[in-house]
Order: sequence, then C-alpha cells, then structure tokens
Amino acid sequence: MKFSRTILTLRNFSLSSLFFLILAFSAKAQLPNLGQTDSWMKGAVAAMERSDYETANNIFRNLIDSGLPLPEEMPYYFAETLFQLNQYDNSANFLNKYLEITGFTGENYEGARELKLRLQDPLKAIQVCQLCDRRGYRYKSCFTCEGQKEIEQDCDYCKAKGVVGCSRCAGSGMITRVNVFNIVEYFECERCSANGRLTCPVCQGSKKEVSACRTCSGSGQLSSDQICDHEPHEHKIMGLLRLNNGNAH
Repeated sequence: MKFSRTILTLRNFSLSSLFFLILAFSAKAQLPNLGQTDSWMKGAVAAMERSDYETANNIFRNLIDSGLPLPEEMPYYFAETLFQLNQYDNSANFLNKYLEITGFTGENYEGARELKLRLQDPLKAIQVCQLCDRRGYRYKSCFTCEGQKEIEQDCDYCKAKGVVGCSRCAGSGMITRVNVFNIVEYFECERCSANGRLTCPVCQGSKKEVSACRTCSGSGQLSSDQICDHEPHEHKIMGLLRLNNGNAH
C-alpha cells in the first residue's frame, strides 16, 4: 500500500473521537484481534524503524478511523511518531493515554518514560510562545480583518436593520394605562412617536459598526495547521538575506 507523504495532524480531533478512542482501548480485551489491525501495526512500526514517520502517521490514522480494536501498545508508538513530526501536544496526549491504560506493565514503559522527559522542553516552549496557540500551531493573520482586530461590519445590535424595537412600548407604538375607574386607556408612545421603532443607538441607522472582528474575536489572528518553530518569520528572512549576501561575495 502506498501512503501519502502529507502530514496528517490531529489538531481537529474531536472530543467524541477521543471518547471513541478510549472505548476502543477498553474494548481490546473483549474483542478479537483482527488480522488487519496486526498488519497495520506492523507496517507502522516498520515505517518508524526506517524513520518514515509521515507514513507511520498515516497508518496510525487509518487504524483509528477504521473503528477496529486498537492494540494496547499503539498509543506509545503513535506518541513517538507525533513527537518526531514535532506535534508535541498531540504526542503528550497519546503518551498520557498509554501510561493511563498500561501503568507500569506496558511493554514500552521505559520508552514512554524517556519520551515524557523529551517532551518537557518542547511543551514548555509552546506554553511561553506568543506566536502559536497552546497546542503549538502557529498563528496566522485573520483573513477578515487582516490583523487589524477591528473592522467595519454589519451592526450586531440591530442585526444590520438600522432600527430597533422600542422597549417602552414593546414595539407596539402604544402604551396602556389603567385609570382610577380601572379602565384601560391607550396612549401613543412618546418615546418612539408611536412608530414602535427607534434608530439604532449603536450604528445611528447606518447599519454598520466598527467593532471587534467576529472572525478572530478581536485578536487579529487565527490558529493555522503550521507547526510553530517559535521564531519570528522576519528574523528568518533577514538571516537568509545575510546568507545570500555573504555568498554573493
């Protein structure tokens, strides 16, 4: 089987998928070990042995997506693969799951302990980095506001209608009062001049407002699928320019 060289990340791995994963591990002792599972596992481990971690990643993803019972040692091998692909947060998640499932009895317990130590520095770098999210994926400029954080957009208060309902008359244009004879009397609402509507106080009827971009929640940036190296890109560009200038001489 020929596998794509594209790295498949797990940043969008849903909670429901993780729940299914936990169930699959728990069901291992109750379900028969299928030949396809063994074949995929052997293929993935073989790919790891020749340092082809992209192929191993693809195989492990296919194994998870198959719905077949997952081998007990699979989370360790997957964690090691993800570490080699610099997906440190995902690696830590699967490593912790492996240790939770196997405890001290896992076949790769010592390797898991060593991997946990190797993960410490990369995870710390992610936590202090201002260029990426807490999972290690680099921020990109928001495509809506282009990093400006605020943008002119449809007024959210009036839903781009330019008017809002009068709260005094509940939009009816009329106010009721009970007189001393317990008779209900109707009066035109003075606040809205009996129209039941008022000019939007936010956009003043323009239907537009300058406010925090709703796409990025006013941050000016969005997470991407790019693994962060924790270095400003402009520094890399300047380094390449210096290198090229040096080679020119």
